[in-house]
Amino acid sequence: MKKRVNVFISLIVITALLLAGCSGAGGDANESAETPGDQTGKKVKLTAIITKHPLTKPLAEMEWLQKVEETAGVDIEWQEITADWGQKKGTMLASGDIPDLFIGPNVITDADFAQFQGLFQDLSGMLDQAPNVQNMFNEKPDTKVIATQSDGKIYGLPKYQRFWPASASRQFINQQWLDHLGLSMPTTWDELYEVLVAFKEKDANGNGDPHDEIPMDWPGGIGGYFNPAVLLGSMGITLTDGSGQGYFVEDGQVKNFLTDDRYKTMVVFLNKLYKAGLINPEVFTHDYTKYQSIARGEGDTAKVGFTWGWVASDRFGEQLAPQYASMPPMKVSADYAGKLSWSYDHYSLNYGPNHIVMSAKTKNKEAAMKFINELYAPEVGMQVLFGSLGPNIKDNGDGTYAVLPPADAKMDPGTWKWTSTMADNGAFYIPDSLKLTLGTDMQEVLGQSEPLEAALEVDPDKDVFPGMFIKYSTLDNNAMSLNNTNVMNLAESSFAKWVTKGGVEAEWDAYIKESEKAGLKQNLEIMQKYYDDYMNQN
Repeated sequence: MKKRVNVFISLIVITALLLAGCSGAGGDANESAETPGDQTGKKVKLTAIITKHPLTKPLAEMEWLQKVEETAGVDIEWQEITADWGQKKGTMLASGDIPDLFIGPNVITDADFAQFQGLFQDLSGMLDQAPNVQNMFNEKPDTKVIATQSDGKIYGLPKYQRFWPASASRQFINQQWLDHLGLSMPTTWDELYEVLVAFKEKDANGNGDPHDEIPMDWPGGIGGYFNPAVLLGSMGITLTDGSGQGYFVEDGQVKNFLTDDRYKTMVVFLNKLYKAGLINPEVFTHDYTKYQSIARGEGDTAKVGFTWGWVASDRFGEQLAPQYASMPPMKVSADYAGKLSWSYDHYSLNYGPNHIVMSAKTKNKEAAMKFINELYAPEVGMQVLFGSLGPNIKDNGDGTYAVLPPADAKMDPGTWKWTSTMADNGAFYIPDSLKLTLGTDMQEVLGQSEPLEAALEVDPDKDVFPGMFIKYSTLDNNAMSLNNTNVMNLAESSFAKWVTKGGVEAEWDAYIKESEKAGLKQNLEIMQKYYDDYMNQN
């Protein structure tokens, strides 16, 4: 966290040598044990759960995964979860009847380790069986910090995917609609309001139907990626990794925007938009798939005017993407003279805690470690992220690789990736030395990130909460987990009501008191203590 990260470097071709094996291991780090399977040569049966994107094809169809299982000598019975994992997890963990492996972004959390002690395997004494994981720890020491609990144990292994920029969210507006109506790109919230009114009333997409435009849309929540909390940057709040539960740091002070007056200002503005019919009326009821499909319009006819997303081709599809422009943050008002900020997501995009976890009840831990070791091999890692060699990645035959365009020319590269493989949800390591030419979507995201550069020139030591680097005690983890559940239940229901029906100003003081009673004040005190300790040690 003390190092400044230059996130807008060229990511097209990384000009270093391909990782040559296990550093100092005296052999190929991509190799597992000498003989796959058990001593009879039979494959070891394992069970696993993965949380995956709804678009992702069945794991049985992933060529790279079948090769990894073959090399590791295992045959895995997969349970593939695409929705409602949070509801299923509690019951499963409480029963103690769990699979051998869990894969996915925080599918098992530090809080779960604290609450269900003895259920998960400590891997710290088994790393000699996983030289590829040891390589990751040696070459990217932050990954070991992320993995290691306060008592030195390692229950979950992180990922490192290297290529991603400083923020997950970009702000898009339909430039073609602006041009058609003779409007300029808005720079303040008032200007945005006037533009959205014009989008609604003046047949912005030019198809003769003045009522089919959706001026503004998002996937329904408050914080996290692609949600309106990024508007808080218009008043100087720097979100960290989307700030899904509202926490952020400002001048070394841990805060939560859910009880910040600037959040109230944002909610009042959103209610103004909603009352004017400028926000998708289904914003709190549609799922992500519906949210995504609406923005892809019908042929050349766009439907959504202003929204947030990863990259234009992913948000709107290849056909409509050229209509949209990426925007810098807007000022809250014309007379605002403070800084503009955004969501600093470098760590959560390139790192991720607990992407693979082993059950302590696993009968063949050695076989499970063989599989884990294979996942963290460099050439496997790029396939976990982008898809299999052959259909998704070209082997140039000289130690270099290139991500291929989608087989379906109508499909955007981002969708192609999520359709083809585990993608960001997998467990893997891509070393900085791997020579891989990226696809057009990753090249696209760099250009569309340029309007955010100034807003992302933040001080990581004062304005970024180092969440995944901090390990809480069992007692504090349990308290914070319960508090966060209560706080977010209150916040989400209040947010939806205030945006659609109003009332935030009249109910604000009572809401603040309820949030404190729900545990927010206690959490802020806990987090401030750990934050101060972490910063004093680094």
